[in-house]
Amino acid sequence: MIKKFIDKLLGKSGAPGSGGKARFGKRQEVDASVHGIDPALVDERARNVVTTLQQAGYEAYVVGGAVRDLLLGLRPKDFDVATNATPEQVKGLFRRAFIIGRRFRIVHVVYGRGREHEVIEVSTFRAYMDNAGAEQVAGNERTSKGELAGMKHAVDASGRVLRDNVWGPQEEDAARRDFTVNAMYYDPASQIVVDYHNGIKDAKKLTLRMIGDPITRYREDPVRIIRAIRFSAKLAQLGFKLEPKTAAPLVESSRLLADVPQSRLFDEMLKLLQTGHAVATVAQLRKLGLATGIYPLLDVVVERADTPFVQAALQDTDRRVGEGKPVAPSFLLACVLWADVRDGWAQRLEGRHGQRPQAPFPALQDAIDDVFNARIGDVSGRGKLAADMREIWMMQPRFDKRSGSTPHSLVEQARFRAAFDFMRLRADVGEVGEAIAEWWQEFSTADDLRRQDLMDQVRDEQHKKTRQRVPARTPAPASAERRASGQDEGEREDAETAPRPDGEASDAPRKRRRRRKPRSGGAGEAGGVAAAE
Repeated sequence: MIKKFIDKLLGKSGAPGSGGKARFGKRQEVDASVHGIDPALVDERARNVVTTLQQAGYEAYVVGGAVRDLLLGLRPKDFDVATNATPEQVKGLFRRAFIIGRRFRIVHVVYGRGREHEVIEVSTFRAYMDNAGAEQVAGNERTSKGELAGMKHAVDASGRVLRDNVWGPQEEDAARRDFTVNAMYYDPASQIVVDYHNGIKDAKKLTLRMIGDPITRYREDPVRIIRAIRFSAKLAQLGFKLEPKTAAPLVESSRLLADVPQSRLFDEMLKLLQTGHAVATVAQLRKLGLATGIYPLLDVVVERADTPFVQAALQDTDRRVGEGKPVAPSFLLACVLWADVRDGWAQRLEGRHGQRPQAPFPALQDAIDDVFNARIGDVSGRGKLAADMREIWMMQPRFDKRSGSTPHSLVEQARFRAAFDFMRLRADVGEVGEAIAEWWQEFSTADDLRRQDLMDQVRDEQHKKTRQRVPARTPAPASAERRASGQDEGEREDAETAPRPDGEASDAPRKRRRRRKPRSGGAGEAGGVAAAE
């Protein structure tokens, strides 16, 4: 440790994976006449965070992917800020600021409320510390909080970083970042870009290159493998390609993901699918030889990506993100796993494999439970995500019933829009009749009078179909007593059709159960008289 400290003071230690070359890259300050960033593309709230920190005497810059996008002439969707102020110091400067994270402590500065709110993520410059300079911990990312308590920087025996909250200079912070094009710092006030690893050059060459030795960096944090996929998919439409040395170790290094907690992999999978490049991500996974092995549920997405329904869901998600509309992971995952739910539902309705046939709704509930157990497990915590998925699926058979109080109650449900969009996609691929989807589209936006007209039309159509199916019969003569009670006329009515996975209803009409003739002199006779009165 003493030798390392002395070497560091003398500038002898090499940059990560550099083999003794320049320590942490050479600082380059590039002015606006060279980089050409349009200041108007910088978010006013991000500018405010930087200005507030600088006025308090700290260094502060817009950092990461936002700088890359600005260099390319794009308006970034998210802005991150890096500073030499500690999380506590940052928090003290803003009214609505929250310190989050344990492994990496950062600050969220919040502007606005509700759906219009924006979060500016502020991180403190971190020191680069290799394995020799970190506290060694036996284990992996599942290591308990107790074992990591009090540690600022810790890695496991394989070199995986478990905790990293050691503050340091900007040059070391840049070396810690993943890719050269994401390791640049922009000062909106001076309009200077600070570049340590030729990020501007790589951006112009449309190259995605890992800082340092890729194998070492993937070992430090295997999630960088997923980040490489995500960024390559996101930037592919701009012509970016992974540098060969960065791409080469991906498949071999993917085995390291086995030691990453499932909850973290689940979150990273959602980032792959919900950043507006889901279709491109699937293509990139296949291209890089990583179609399987990253995460079981992601394997299912890639496997089914070419099926009409899942393909439509992926494209719809990308479209919504591109239009700035919100997307929910529950919707996309419900689409991906719908085939499992639908098939399990059909099996229970028909009583396959020696099982007794079940009623429609219990059969659907049991099919959903099986899918959760087989595909998702406890990763989602069976919380809101699982509840939303279940509600989307359970609403599907209710769309088949367009009479009585069902339509009115259904459109009032909190998840109606998601369930309707799901059914709309089913109609687009021919799983549900187009007429049903159009009917619900109109009903959901109509006034009360028009809604009643729509329901009357459905009732007339159902009666017409029933008359066509049931041959006319000569009614049996009714007793005087039954004629008097009015029970002989109009006793047959349309049966409520049982919902089915294919969207079709049972054709068989059912009779209303008729009241038995009461026996004279008994309690039934008294009840009948009372009812008549």
